[in-house]
Amino acid sequence: MAKIFCVANQKGGVGKTTTTVNLAAGLANVGQRVLLVDLDPQGNATMGSGVDKRQLTATVYDVLLESATVAEARVQADRCGYDVLGANRELAGAEVELVDLERREKRLKDALAVVDAEYDFVLIDCPPSLSMLTLNGLCSAHGVIVPMQCEYFALEGLSDLVNTIKQVHANLNPELQVIGLLRVMFDPRITLQQQVSDQLKAHFGPKVFDTVIPRNVRLAEAPSYGLPGVVFDPAARGSQAFIEFAREMVARVQKI
Repeated sequence: MAKIFCVANQKGGVGKTTTTVNLAAGLANVGQRVLLVDLDPQGNATMGSGVDKRQLTATVYDVLLESATVAEARVQADRCGYDVLGANRELAGAEVELVDLERREKRLKDALAVVDAEYDFVLIDCPPSLSMLTLNGLCSAHGVIVPMQCEYFALEGLSDLVNTIKQVHANLNPELQVIGLLRVMFDPRITLQQQVSDQLKAHFGPKVFDTVIPRNVRLAEAPSYGLPGVVFDPAARGSQAFIEFAREMVARVQKI
């Protein structure tokens, strides 16, 4: 049975997509079967997996509107070792179209249930807002991975996200929980980052992943080549950190 995780944070620019594609590639690297679901109309996770969003004949939009199944819409990200349920600009219209439909927040969950046995992990890249798309992701998931920069404003955004997760847990998805907080773009030379990191560990304890993703030029360059950093430059510090994070995720999932 697949473990389904949303990568979510209501604050933009915190590395959600970078985390999603590199964790997917890292999990594939350690022998896991992975499906990446791109729920962001910008389609960055699709392009960052080496898949051209403009060439897709079916996307997650078609799956949400039930005009295609996951099996029909997914494509293989050949160089990355995982499958992609891609997105493009069409998805922006789903927000409006879903409003009047039945089971509107459970459509992704129902669609993923059909391919559940084919994967070990399903990773969902959510847009940086609490929308009907994000709600579909949260209703499908067993847990949420929260990428965080160790900066003051990130702490404020985190409390909003935790409240959202509590509401979804109470009303729509009793399985949903915060799996862990991942510290990304981390620079230990900056005192404030170290202080925020210590605050996170003091407040959230074991919910903070041991792995820390350093600020890394090669990870930042990789999307311009249409690849996750783990595939683009496996030897880079950031790539090695994501492979370590993938191992930590596998170990953590076995305890859930």
